[in-house]
Amino acid sequence: MTGQTAYQELEALFQKVHHFTHLSSMAYWDSATMMPPGGSKARGQALAEVSSLINDLVGSRKTGDLIEKAETARDGLSDWQQANLREMQRQHFNASSVNSELVRAHALASSRCENAWRELRMENNWKDFEPLLSEVIDLTREQAAIRSEASGLSPYDALLNLYEPGQSSSTIDTVFARLKAYLPDFVKQTVEQQKGEVLIRPSGSFPREKQRALALDLMKAVGFDFNHGRLDSSHHPFCGGVPEDVRITTRYTEDDFSESLMGVLHETGHAKYDQGLPGAWLSQPVGQPRGMGIHESQSLFQEMQVCRSHAFLSFAGPLMAAHLSNPETPNACWEADNLYRLYNHVQPDYIRVNADEASYPLHVILRYELEKDLVNGNLKVRDIPEAWDEKMQEYLGLSTRDNYRDGCMQDIHWTHGMFGYFPTYTLGAMNAAQLYHAARKAIPNLEEQISRGDFEALNHWQSQAIWSWGSYYSIDELMLQGTGETLNPDYFIHHLQQRFSPL
Repeated sequence: MTGQTAYQELEALFQKVHHFTHLSSMAYWDSATMMPPGGSKARGQALAEVSSLINDLVGSRKTGDLIEKAETARDGLSDWQQANLREMQRQHFNASSVNSELVRAHALASSRCENAWRELRMENNWKDFEPLLSEVIDLTREQAAIRSEASGLSPYDALLNLYEPGQSSSTIDTVFARLKAYLPDFVKQTVEQQKGEVLIRPSGSFPREKQRALALDLMKAVGFDFNHGRLDSSHHPFCGGVPEDVRITTRYTEDDFSESLMGVLHETGHAKYDQGLPGAWLSQPVGQPRGMGIHESQSLFQEMQVCRSHAFLSFAGPLMAAHLSNPETPNACWEADNLYRLYNHVQPDYIRVNADEASYPLHVILRYELEKDLVNGNLKVRDIPEAWDEKMQEYLGLSTRDNYRDGCMQDIHWTHGMFGYFPTYTLGAMNAAQLYHAARKAIPNLEEQISRGDFEALNHWQSQAIWSWGSYYSIDELMLQGTGETLNPDYFIHHLQQRFSPL
């Protein structure tokens, strides 16, 4: 077998993996949106089996042999094929480091934990949730130890690299330390500064169907492709599926439409990235998104940089009024100045997904610090509520004592064993601010275009800077070619200073 033939066999194998991933993602989407509760056990077993199957395919000795053989023909491969082979190697290493039985056990425990979480969180029932989460964390630690030994990284960094390839907790610690030093006082100052603002809050009832109709109009306006995606509802908002079939979910509160609307626009940012990935490489590793920090940058670029801007709210206000006006809500509510104050009002709160842009990173830092201690064995599961409460009081001035529902049980990520994911939210926020700064330089009248609902130039810029490259570049290389710099937190801090200065 020649090296070129081996490479072609690898492309066929990873295309098969893409198909299995497609089916798995659809089965998960169904479990989160439409599946009857009685189907959870069987669905969890089926998803665990598919996870094990994918791990076997990617991590097999045969795949490793093919990669070694293909390496001999690297000079004869195109630049994209060489990058694809590099990403195949990375995925093979990750899959071969952990045996399929552990993958299956972890998937089953995660499924049990998540399905129970949906009810136990509503009941504020930490007592029954704790043993289920303990099982997930024990299996996660086992995986982390194995990956650590194979990679030479710390246990936590070995997990972090599954979501953010090439990044380390030491680098994140340095960046987050700066935010920890800056944000608490900035949040307090902004809260004080905004006390005199007059906010006209939408009042009355906002039926789900009207909220959904508004969301669909705005998704279409900003460039979501409904021929390759759809919007549904679930307990926890997410964006899933595959680029050819992207699934967005949200959750509705009928007395407050803002939570759902901004959640939809956030997930639309994820979806546009997926839909914009390089079409010729969708079934291959090089065609996949370049890490979750970049993925989160695209959702936060959409939600925070664009959709909470005065320009966007000037465009969206009339649409909001057309869909949601009622006798209890005055017309002044829908004016851009008022909407801007509403959507950029800083008030520390318990719930991460509802947090304002300034305090949100503190929610992420809290989770990052706790999950590092959990993975590294410095924090026991039974002590999570107390540790959570201490950090909430320190960072946000709020106590979650005995309030598990709005405290340590509010997120779905740990039920999945997704340790190493949380820091990507704030890495994404910083990437987004830096990317938007570059977009404004490239498109001088960007705000004027946004104010009239024209997103063509902006979407084209994002495609050229990020979407169309998939995993061709490393994270640092992608930011460098898109903005001229690697990650620089100054852009995020400057953005917050500009965003929260008085109108």
